[in-house]
Amino acid sequence: MDTLSGIVALLQPHDCVAAGFDAAGDWSIQFERHVGLKCNSVIKGGCWITVDGGKPVWLDAGDCVILPHGLPFIMSARSVSHGTDANEIYAPVAHGGTASYGGGGEFFMAGSRFLLSGPAVEMLIPSLPPILVVKGGERGEVLAWALNRIARELRAPEPGSALTIAHLSHLILVQALRVFLAQDHSGVTGWLAALSDLNISRAVAAIHAEPSRSWTVAGLAAEAGLSRTIFAERFRQITGRTPLGYLTQWRMLLAMDRLLASDAALARIASDVGYSSESAFAAAFKRQTGHSPRRYAREARNGTSRSALRRYRTSND
Repeated sequence: MDTLSGIVALLQPHDCVAAGFDAAGDWSIQFERHVGLKCNSVIKGGCWITVDGGKPVWLDAGDCVILPHGLPFIMSARSVSHGTDANEIYAPVAHGGTASYGGGGEFFMAGSRFLLSGPAVEMLIPSLPPILVVKGGERGEVLAWALNRIARELRAPEPGSALTIAHLSHLILVQALRVFLAQDHSGVTGWLAALSDLNISRAVAAIHAEPSRSWTVAGLAAEAGLSRTIFAERFRQITGRTPLGYLTQWRMLLAMDRLLASDAALARIASDVGYSSESAFAAAFKRQTGHSPRRYAREARNGTSRSALRRYRTSND
């Protein structure tokens, strides 16, 4: 599995809802905080979007915006600091339907929201910027098609609709990230920035392809085609972690996923993520998360392990 596919698979998008928005005139809508990841694609017209009081961004037809942190935002025909409560506009609309404002006809937007789950969410999503803008073009058209397709599936369910919507949610997330990676995203750090850097992405791909390998900084630098010193400095600057710190993070993500998704023996999981013994794996796991592997699995299934994930997310390399 390639690097981006592996990351999105661990994010596990699910429970998608979608709706259209048809507007005209001097409209403005205020959205409160939301759970999950939102993706809106402008099909007709244009609008401003302001996330959490930040700088307004203009969206043209064909543009798509991803909101990964659940922050409040405003979408409007002109740049304003307030708007009509989105709940009032969307409340009468069933999933897959279209909300209307001002009679419609001048502006149309398709939007979806889906939940993300699994340990990767608390470790990977925080590194994303508050707003990812994907400009239009061929890939933007794919996003618009997928969002409209989800809306149709929700409005008129057919056999296999649930699976279709789930796959379309994956497509939206992957396609949006693909386009974003190909654009200018200066100031972005973390795994997304790592995937867009020609040299660092090679080292990250090597880690993801062979997480059980006994990697060294020198070995990863060779994969990246850089000297050890330049590689280590550049890797930390881009990702916010040391190369071996990132390797440990990815191993722990894979281990957490395996612990929750299967009943595999700890010795097997330990070997698969690069530890020579169950005891060495358990010690590393507890050092990073604060829990033993078995305790983590037990509490995660009971929904009580979020504090451990937060501690791991903010821990030093």
